[in-house]
Amino acid sequence: MTEFIQVITTVDSEEEAQNIAGAVVGERLAACAQVLGPISSTYHWNGAIESAEEWLILIKSRRDLFNELSGLIQQIHPYDVPEILAMPVVEGARSYLDWMSGHLKRAREIGD
Repeated sequence: MTEFIQVITTVDSEEEAQNIAGAVVGERLAACAQVLGPISSTYHWNGAIESAEEWLILIKSRRDLFNELSGLIQQIHPYDVPEILAMPVVEGARSYLDWMSGHLKRAREIGD
């Protein structure tokens, strides 16, 4: 297993998705953030089943950056309860993982 993760979150507009993607990459908490959409989401909210059009953000990061990454997403996310889920990257092309490493905040920079 690698130290890398893929984090997902959803928002209600492409503009909000691009805002989050730019922020996490700009802070070097993500090497890449991909925006997909629109997608259709169905979920429970306030005692009812809701459906909405959303935009999905796939964020490539590292496990030790998750708390800072999650904090930044929560700070700028428009939802009361944002979906922020991290999945481990079990394997990956070495060249891509090396590229990610070169574009993420280094461990010594965390908290600076």
